[in-house]
Amino acid sequence: MIDGAPQNKDFSFLAASFTVFICMLFGANAVAIKISLEGIGVFTTAGIRFGIASVAIFLWARITGRSFEIKKEQILQLFVISIVFTAQLSLFYLGLSKSNASRGTLLVNFQPFFTLFLAHFFIPGDRITQRKIMGILLGFAGVAFVFLEKKGVASDFEVGDVMILAAAFLWSCNAVYTKRIISAFKPFQIALFPMIFSVPFFFLEGVLWDHHMIAFIDSKIIGSMVYQSLVTASFGFVVWNSLLQRYGAVALHSFIFIMPISGVLLGGLILGEPITTNILIAMLLIVAGILMTHVKQKKPIPSLPIGKNI
Repeated sequence: MIDGAPQNKDFSFLAASFTVFICMLFGANAVAIKISLEGIGVFTTAGIRFGIASVAIFLWARITGRSFEIKKEQILQLFVISIVFTAQLSLFYLGLSKSNASRGTLLVNFQPFFTLFLAHFFIPGDRITQRKIMGILLGFAGVAFVFLEKKGVASDFEVGDVMILAAAFLWSCNAVYTKRIISAFKPFQIALFPMIFSVPFFFLEGVLWDHHMIAFIDSKIIGSMVYQSLVTASFGFVVWNSLLQRYGAVALHSFIFIMPISGVLLGGLILGEPITTNILIAMLLIVAGILMTHVKQKKPIPSLPIGKNI
């Protein structure tokens, strides 16, 4: 056995069910962000979210006796991840402020297709097949239907949509890079250190560019911030990285199709966003593309030592 190679196990029924639940939580996150943006600035929201989350993860790690120790050579790796993480989330929050939750969820879930393309070149043994090409084409078709949807679309929606797609691409870059190095880290470290790094930059962006860092606060906004901070950004990130380390990126991404379904439906139910024919077609195409590329695929056996993911 190669030291440092990912030990990808098969999902049990319980693990699969839990992964479905986690994906539903992540799918609802864009809805929570849109609610918080009603009273808090774009970058201030990100700063508060990841500030609270980093404190929560730090306290949990201290209480449970996790080691914070990292090696000298890991500092640069964490720095790379942190830079991309900060840029990715800045683009996503700014883009979502100009779009809506259902569109944002669909577009950011193009990330698996970007990951497939990048993994072909940077992860040994993970090659693009005809099946994956078909899945990618379905995903592109889904994104096209998002851009075709004009009902209730403001003038700056397309700018926001492009920002969200750029955020998805950066997320993919981080995913592939982290896949190569995560086996040397504790899962919580990959979640915690980029958050700590990013928080000052989010607040600096808030000071520079948020029209009002905090315009008003009510119970709905507080609830949305608690959800973003404690449910997805702390609990969700640590659990996702733990699942990634145990089961691997290929198996885990088989469940990502749940996120766009959850985000679109909750955007309509909670925020009253239009769920039009184009949006439904886009959701079906993106979900079909994800299923085409990930479900019932054999996990690749790496020919060289690699690490792990976000």
